[in-house]
Amino acid sequence: MNEVPKPESLSVTGNQRKVFIKTYGCQMNVYDSERMGDALAAEGYAATGEIGEADLVVINTCHIREKAVEKVYSQLGRIRKLKDQRALAGLETMVAVTGCVAQAEGPEIRARVPMVDVVAGPQSYHRLGEYLRQARAGKPVVATDFEIDDKFESLPPATRRQTLARGVAAFLTVQEGCDKFCSFCVVPYTRGAEASRPASQILEEARRLADAGVREITLLGQNVNAWHARAESGSPMRLGDLLAQLSAISGVERLRYTTSHPNDMDESLIEAHRELPKLMPYLHLPVQSGSDAILKAMNRRHDRGLYLDIIARIREARPGIAISGDFIVGFPGESDADFEATLDLVRQVNYAQAYSFKYSQRPGTPGADMPGQVPDEAKAARLLELQALLQAQQHAFNRSLLGREADVLIEKRGRFASQYIARSPWLQSVIVDASAGEIGDIVRVRITEAGPLSLKAVAEQSGESPQ
Repeated sequence: MNEVPKPESLSVTGNQRKVFIKTYGCQMNVYDSERMGDALAAEGYAATGEIGEADLVVINTCHIREKAVEKVYSQLGRIRKLKDQRALAGLETMVAVTGCVAQAEGPEIRARVPMVDVVAGPQSYHRLGEYLRQARAGKPVVATDFEIDDKFESLPPATRRQTLARGVAAFLTVQEGCDKFCSFCVVPYTRGAEASRPASQILEEARRLADAGVREITLLGQNVNAWHARAESGSPMRLGDLLAQLSAISGVERLRYTTSHPNDMDESLIEAHRELPKLMPYLHLPVQSGSDAILKAMNRRHDRGLYLDIIARIREARPGIAISGDFIVGFPGESDADFEATLDLVRQVNYAQAYSFKYSQRPGTPGADMPGQVPDEAKAARLLELQALLQAQQHAFNRSLLGREADVLIEKRGRFASQYIARSPWLQSVIVDASAGEIGDIVRVRITEAGPLSLKAVAEQSGESPQ
């Protein structure tokens, strides 16, 4: 976050209230922050990137990472100083804490930091304007009930100008919550039960995004492939069916989805990878461990055999697809043999990307009280070994693309005026010369350099898509 400004740097620009939103965590939090911005714009707030000129500061929190709660309180301590400084200048500063830490901590946030005006969980942020009016009238709000109304129906749509400002690639939440209750995870307690948005609502939002120039849409959900609905005909729909309908929208050229659970990877979704050219050749499918004993302790409800079978089927449907995953090392009871089983699974799958973490206890989850907690030194050593293998695989995948042609989406300007940053079909950043096209263009390039994290490419004039 920006440093707290000195009093002389505080400013007021016109009569319109300004809001500064700081986002932590996953892509869904990014989407939620954007929708909060839409809701607050309807209340007369303009977005600002300068915390010193903000009349409202919103901290949209994440509870997944280690010490998430402590980081929030540390951040609020800095904001309290800012609020005091602005008060000396006669300026009001309201503070809202939203997201998963807000849901988990609830009244504790207000008790520890009374200057917070609003605490709102992920299912309540569509009512931020109402909560702020209550707080301004001297009634601070703590809203952590799981709302029964449809927050997406209540939220105002983003304006064309707001959408254009966010770029040519967009997130679109289609599913929230989780019914899996993995023993390490707080999501069911902070996001609630699985709920799917209606297909008609999703398609309408996608059309608005396309009309505003968005070329790539990533569907979001805690278990995105658990999404289900009924078509107008009454027949059941799954995520593969939704992707097919989204693929038919003019202007939407690329589709992705995240995050998936192996148990919801049904045949229609695998077939979508075979049949839909707009669905990018990339799948993020967390496994967490390669040990059946640890998977059972984690309550993952699948074994390594099922996971490896899904990987084989998806690769048969979409040869060359990039596979990404999530891993937790040092879960309670994990032995050296269990960890070796994880390394063995990684070698079998051969990941293009992956995210890996040391297990950390989350109060209120079953894993926090399990016997056999692994010493931190062992967890750290295992993580280093796993990450070395995963990083080697990622670099090898990137190098395998050298000399290949690919269609990339130009997303933004690069570090230098002569560069653009594009996105490959396999989700890597690709540095291209500014002469390759304009932001929003999908251009054919040839990969010329492959680093551990990104690619470089030169524009090609023609050729068939490799996707």
